[in-house]
Amino acid sequence: MGKAEDKAKKIKILAFDVDGVMTDGSVTYDQNGVEYKTFNVKDGHGIVRMNNADFVTAIITARNNGTVQHRAENLKIKEIYQGQKYKLPALEEIMKKYNCTFENVAYMGDDLPDVCILEKVGLACCPKDAVDEVLEICDFVSSKCGGRGAVRELCDFILDAQGIKKEFCVSETSSK
Repeated sequence: MGKAEDKAKKIKILAFDVDGVMTDGSVTYDQNGVEYKTFNVKDGHGIVRMNNADFVTAIITARNNGTVQHRAENLKIKEIYQGQKYKLPALEEIMKKYNCTFENVAYMGDDLPDVCILEKVGLACCPKDAVDEVLEICDFVSSKCGGRGAVRELCDFILDAQGIKKEFCVSETSSK
């Protein structure tokens, strides 16, 4: 078993950036300036599986967006931190709340604002289209791009490393 698999066995908290991780990084605006985001349902199913297996799921993002809030609520993501220019304090707050250390945290980010977290967590993760500086420091680099299955691949990787079996009859909106 490899280094990343060993680290994945210790994970209790799974946190994500949004733009470029849960989405492909595109931002679409309508004529009124309303912002739209597109999410991948397979990624969503991975998060539901993590929740059903009693992991703490979290979003830590620099932007504020109602679409992200709606998506997080739909998936029953336990911790949502928007408008976080500096992301590390938000993660530390989550760790304190759930009595965990950095080695218990997996974080998936894709760009320079994520480096401060990626350098500290037990399992540093990114999509394959992350910036070079992020790719260089990650333990787990998805074979998928952001918004195109990278989140799901990470969820499956952690569940597999911990020996948690796949559930075949759960939907994105199901819960325990």
